[in-house]
Amino acid sequence: MTNYLETTKNVYREAALTPDVGLCCTTTPIWQLPGLDIPKKMLEMNYGCGSTVNPRDLVKNPTILYVGIGGGMELLQFSYFSRRPGAVIGVDPVEEMIESCKTNLEEAEKANPWFKKEFIQLKNGDALNLDIENESVDVAAQNCLFNIFKSGDLNKALSEVYRVLKPRGRLVLSDPICEQSIPENLKDDERLRALCLSGAMPLQEYLDVISSVGFGTIEVRARRPYRILDPKNYDTDELIFIESVEICAIKDPMPGDGPCIFTGKTAIYFGSEEYFDDGAGHVLLQNQPLAICDKTAGKLAKLNRDDIFISKSNYFYDGGGCC
Repeated sequence: MTNYLETTKNVYREAALTPDVGLCCTTTPIWQLPGLDIPKKMLEMNYGCGSTVNPRDLVKNPTILYVGIGGGMELLQFSYFSRRPGAVIGVDPVEEMIESCKTNLEEAEKANPWFKKEFIQLKNGDALNLDIENESVDVAAQNCLFNIFKSGDLNKALSEVYRVLKPRGRLVLSDPICEQSIPENLKDDERLRALCLSGAMPLQEYLDVISSVGFGTIEVRARRPYRILDPKNYDTDELIFIESVEICAIKDPMPGDGPCIFTGKTAIYFGSEEYFDDGAGHVLLQNQPLAICDKTAGKLAKLNRDDIFISKSNYFYDGGGCC
């Protein structure tokens, strides 16, 4: 096994045996759902940088795969939406984490009358070689894991998830990103990489890697400040600002002109007509904001019209619009 992956296993083996509340710092509030009681230890073991649980992904009783289980909090949240035996599959390479998660799920069963631990399958496995059938999963998710992987392994992990997703299936990701150039000495620091810090890459590079394995639609749902690497505490000459990002990649067919990537851009037509039709499938009603993908934003901008406003990316896309 690659050395840095062994270091990662050791870090999370320690975190399973002795919960480390400060190991990660999620940027998203914990979902408060009716009748959902999350055990304290699960909250302490919330080792992620955001959330991968979104109700609009979890309709029609889906089969859900979660890679890198932590203390089981998101497994419990997923099972809230899919209450049948084996509906949620949790995969983790650290046996101690699986055992700790099992204990937490037993506590969750006591605290939640609706929940049964049989809703969740736990598997000792590897993100790089998923023991899951082709096209058998509706929703896959990972939180603060894929940024740990170096280039070749990241492509392999994404390809594995793409393989197991059904057509139109969704991969929901939460990872750190960084627009600055992280020094090589920090990138090569195996523990910093395991702690989800020095493996962060620029957002566009991350989106390019995701689309390169075949995802035809990508939504950037949230982008928030996350951490600072500073010269006093890390081997760097400058402050390094790290953000967290939440993304949904959909296994849509790849358009001929490249993926549709939504980063929160909006078009508003304010001309004298009732609507504007660009002849390419985009109809803008007068003074009605329309969410658009970046590709469509670029095409509309090239029209050089003085009656169409196109907003900048706000990196908070919440559905709707057209592409």
